[in-house]
Amino acid sequence: MKRHALTLLLLLAVLAGGGVHAFAQDGDGVGAWVKAGQVEARLVSAVRATGDLTALPLGLELRLEPGWKTYWRTPGDAGFAPRLDWSRSGNLGEATLSYPAPHRFSVLGFETAGYDMAVLFPIQGVPTTPGKPVDLALTAELLVCSEICVPQTLDLALALPAGPAEPSEVANDVARAQALVPKGPNGLLRIDSVQGKGAMLDVEATALDGFVTPDLFVETDPPLTFSAPKAIFSDNDRHVRLTLAVTDPQPGLDLSGRAMTLTLVDGDKAVEAPVTASTGSAASVSGGAGLVAMLGLALLGGLVLNLMPCVLPVLSLKLMSVVKHGGRAPAAVRAGFLASAAGILASFLLMASVLVGVKAAGGAVGWGIQFQQPLFLVFMVVLVTLFSANLWGLFEVPLPRVLADRLGGDGLAGPFATGMFATLLATPCSAPFLGTAVGFALSKGPLEIYAIFATLGVGLALPYLAVAAWPRVAGWLPRPGRWMATLKIVLGCALMLTALWLLSVLTAQIGEVAAATVGLLMAGLVLALWVGRSARGAARAAGPVLAGVLAVAAFAMPAAIGPSAGAAPVVADSKARWVPFAEPTIREHVAAGRTVFVDVTADWCITCQANKKLVLNRGEVAQRLEDSGVVAMRADWTRPDATIAKFLADHGRYGIPFNIVYGPGAPDGIALPELLSDGAVLEALNKAGGRAS
Repeated sequence: MKRHALTLLLLLAVLAGGGVHAFAQDGDGVGAWVKAGQVEARLVSAVRATGDLTALPLGLELRLEPGWKTYWRTPGDAGFAPRLDWSRSGNLGEATLSYPAPHRFSVLGFETAGYDMAVLFPIQGVPTTPGKPVDLALTAELLVCSEICVPQTLDLALALPAGPAEPSEVANDVARAQALVPKGPNGLLRIDSVQGKGAMLDVEATALDGFVTPDLFVETDPPLTFSAPKAIFSDNDRHVRLTLAVTDPQPGLDLSGRAMTLTLVDGDKAVEAPVTASTGSAASVSGGAGLVAMLGLALLGGLVLNLMPCVLPVLSLKLMSVVKHGGRAPAAVRAGFLASAAGILASFLLMASVLVGVKAAGGAVGWGIQFQQPLFLVFMVVLVTLFSANLWGLFEVPLPRVLADRLGGDGLAGPFATGMFATLLATPCSAPFLGTAVGFALSKGPLEIYAIFATLGVGLALPYLAVAAWPRVAGWLPRPGRWMATLKIVLGCALMLTALWLLSVLTAQIGEVAAATVGLLMAGLVLALWVGRSARGAARAAGPVLAGVLAVAAFAMPAAIGPSAGAAPVVADSKARWVPFAEPTIREHVAAGRTVFVDVTADWCITCQANKKLVLNRGEVAQRLEDSGVVAMRADWTRPDATIAKFLADHGRYGIPFNIVYGPGAPDGIALPELLSDGAVLEALNKAGGRAS
């Protein structure tokens, strides 16, 4: 009896003073809780089995007794981060632990960062051989503290068998934990500038919805400890200046020019950014391009915009402006093309002014969002109809003789208006480089917005500027003659096709009946101008008057019907099982081992329609989107939608098309270029799904 009692006492001593062990549970994705002192832990998995995943969504879950805490990856003045040993695991190549946003603990002047009560650390596990069982065995060394600190060692285990990667009971918990890991950049929080001066650090930041309790954690190499930040708020709490000091600086320490990682936390929102502290007012953010680089992208984006599908509706105007200069003197050619370039630039500056005003008022901003407004669409329909009628010779707007002479013979008002109109019709497209530049501008202040948009205008106007620089190019064109009458009729018909496209977009805004009524009013407008042109005496003036009344009536339709009453539903244009966009479910699908393809589109976005017709709705891409393991989400931004606008802003985008692919192999998403290709989409689907390319 004594020998058995002694053996039992020794066993209890080992359990009390040494590591505590847990054994794996097969097939449910949840390991057993193991308690050591004031902390208990378990391993969890978002999937019940390994499937064919090359990245397993795992987690280390901790629960602490009240008043106890454990530490973040950079603990602060004291403590150490979790130390994990996976060497006893089977079929596990590597396991990467991520840290949710930490809390600050201030005790007696000491600053530490970590977690209390409970925390779930997301882990990405990479099996050595995908599809085979994975036996997880973890030795975790944790430091837990209250008034005293106690190191604890726990041995945890979890077995994941081979089989379908179905979601486990903790799949949502793992997805939520992944969402709490700070990433950058996003549209909710933004670090604007970082300035170092001696041992002091000044950080300025912006919150889309305003700050509540902002905190900042600084990581440097070699490590430095910082005081809690002092905050000064402005702009209705949407802007904050945080000042921190190194708590125990070495003599001669200067933070300027030092690389560091900042984690800005405000409640459940967080952003992480690698930066270099500057001596000026601007931050140098690693991986982010400066204003000069963005201006270069904006110039390229504006130039490439000339080649996008959106310029097809304005090709008539461009072609007309070119042929009218055939045989003219070089000075007249130069003046006309400079006027068109000036119209383009003025239009971009006007858009920049509107966006600055909307952003200052707290509204959503983006490239091409004016096409979400019914009144703007009606304005464009009326304008295109009038341009067509003008080309058909149904009316003219003569300028006073003195003004016409000063504007250069036939006048420069026409080329100037053509440039502005071409810009407005080009905005439904997003060209390569353009999205990056616009996203950078709209995430900054008025100065950057004006600079980027002015450069975009110069890029779009470069062909006009080139002809203005070498006006003799226009001499190669045939001289104007009777053939231009036929050309005008053809080009006017092309513009009427543009009006029909605009009416189709308007249908999604105010419904078929209202949009058809606008179309009938425009037909009546053209008829009134034709009758007025053919009539004599008082009847000749009645035509334009009636046309003006019909145009005003068209503008009254959205107000009378409402912006969305009777709007046309979104119709799937392919066999793919498209489901409505729901951002909260993306993490759940990924945790369950599925791939999510998100297509942010709109009826007014011509590039979006081209992507659907040429890539998404045909061939191997359409077949892949039909796979049971792929969730195809469509976010329709034809009408204003705050959820979609926020999703775009979170990814640093302010225009469409925007396509992004999520999956077990890419939980943070793989953003695709504006112009899709079969290869780019398939490669992203393979990578996100954990397949070999």
